[in-house]
Amino acid sequence: MKKIGELLVEQGKVSERDVERTLLAQSEMGEMFGQVLVKLGLVSELDFAEVLSRQLGIPLLAAADYPEEVIRLDEVAEDFLFSNAVVPVARSEERVKFAAAVPQDPFLSKALGMALEKPVEIVLGLESDINRAFQQYLQADSGDEEDELNDQFAGQSDDEFIEHLRDLASEAPVIRLVNQIIHRAVDMSASDIHIEPFEDGLHLRYRVDGVLQEHPDAPAPSLAPAIASRIKLLSQMNIAEQRLPQDGRIMTRVKGHELDLRVSTIPTVHGESIVMRVLDRESIRLSLPDMGFSEDTLKRYQELLSRPHGVLLVTGPTGSGKTTTLYASLASLDSDSLKIITVEDPVEYQLQGVNQIQVQPQIELTFARALRSILRQDPDIIMIGEMRDTETAQIGVQSALTGHLVLSTLHTNTAAGAITRLEDMGVERYLITSAVNGVLAQRLVRRLCGSCKETVSLSDEAIAQSGIAAYLASGQREVYRAVGCSECMDTGYSGRTSIHELFPLDDEMHRVIMSGADATVLHAAARRQGMVTLYEDGLRKVAAGLTSMEEVLRVTQDQSETGATPEAGDLAPAQPVTA
Repeated sequence: MKKIGELLVEQGKVSERDVERTLLAQSEMGEMFGQVLVKLGLVSELDFAEVLSRQLGIPLLAAADYPEEVIRLDEVAEDFLFSNAVVPVARSEERVKFAAAVPQDPFLSKALGMALEKPVEIVLGLESDINRAFQQYLQADSGDEEDELNDQFAGQSDDEFIEHLRDLASEAPVIRLVNQIIHRAVDMSASDIHIEPFEDGLHLRYRVDGVLQEHPDAPAPSLAPAIASRIKLLSQMNIAEQRLPQDGRIMTRVKGHELDLRVSTIPTVHGESIVMRVLDRESIRLSLPDMGFSEDTLKRYQELLSRPHGVLLVTGPTGSGKTTTLYASLASLDSDSLKIITVEDPVEYQLQGVNQIQVQPQIELTFARALRSILRQDPDIIMIGEMRDTETAQIGVQSALTGHLVLSTLHTNTAAGAITRLEDMGVERYLITSAVNGVLAQRLVRRLCGSCKETVSLSDEAIAQSGIAAYLASGQREVYRAVGCSECMDTGYSGRTSIHELFPLDDEMHRVIMSGADATVLHAAARRQGMVTLYEDGLRKVAAGLTSMEEVLRVTQDQSETGATPEAGDLAPAQPVTA
């Protein structure tokens, strides 16, 4: 029998180089070859399953063939089904039919046959279809328990109610439900999980590639207290406190991924709203060339990073990848020959050879207090997670003036805006020109889905209005737009890349800053010095086919220097090109 990799290469699904990359990643991730292949985006789940079905001679069950009603098997524990990714799809007097993600496992058929005491048939099922079937199980469990829960809570005192919640949060159905919510976040590559109680019920939403998506199968409203209690127990919060906001942290391992969940709860009029920020440690890219930098921007940024002292700032809104860029910057430095200390809140990723300090306001270990202490630790490079207040900014600038390279983040919309923000925080302009080497503004834009993106032809008017002409290749008039398919959950996008705006402070910029110019004048002066704006860097990504014009406009909320942005009607589908 030919190996699955050979069959995929023969059918043109992947290249031999793709197979080699997958085998290398498999040795590190410890998962099955097909799972790794799909996670790397080299082949779709359906394409792989079709080839595997032919190789094994086992039929592939279509999504439409799964039963609408849950099939209960008293002889088989649900935990066994969940842990082995197998679900019953048909039952008769003679046999029971199952769909499994790994149907070739001989243990599976033997165990099921012994438990049921009748023949079993196992077919191949897509992991995503099996997960949807499991969700039906959980929803059915929720519905069965809804009335029971209401009866149990009736007439209880506060202490009895809290104790009951603690017991309920430790029961199997609630544990499975919370685990399923977290597992789905990994499957969707979500960055945040939102569990929100409203008047019409409990809403479950996931933030995928920066955009919130409603999940249709939200848990039953009566399970909200139990879900909140389970999450509080995992994140070591006070389960009895339901009137005040709380913060916590969950460290767990899901499907081979080391997850760090930052949990926040706030009381609302309909109950506690919970948000879990998902940090997948394995998904963090710690290589500057892989961060989406344009070649010229990366070269100038690395020059600023190589300077022995000064302040280098990364700006942008929450969730724009600022901290990841700083981590990648530190990872590119030689930690063996340099003393690197960071002060963060929170420490999101542990770097080899770097001393990292977690801010703890409850014991008065603030950014400013930690900074004053680490200056006595003889550091070469200091990273400040965020310049939040005047004292932190002033200590950071003083550290740069005394021979340290200081990396930090600021919440401003543009690179030039960081200068006026520092001034607002009490840093004098002459100190800014003496200490700050440069500012990098960053945003994340969604990548177009490789399976469904569609070519569009730009009209002359659209090219002129958008300003994209400078970034199109000679004779190029086509770019891509989002369409939507099953692989990208009908969004048209899969994954994200970054766009940048680098504002180096040279002698000319020093003169403009000392003249008292505001952010608008500083931005215009930087443009005259050749600075590429966020919008223009986004146009580069559009011309290269990485993202769409609509996505760049959504993220930058800007207009081109030459006029208004093009309307959607200016983009017409390109005519098919024949070879």
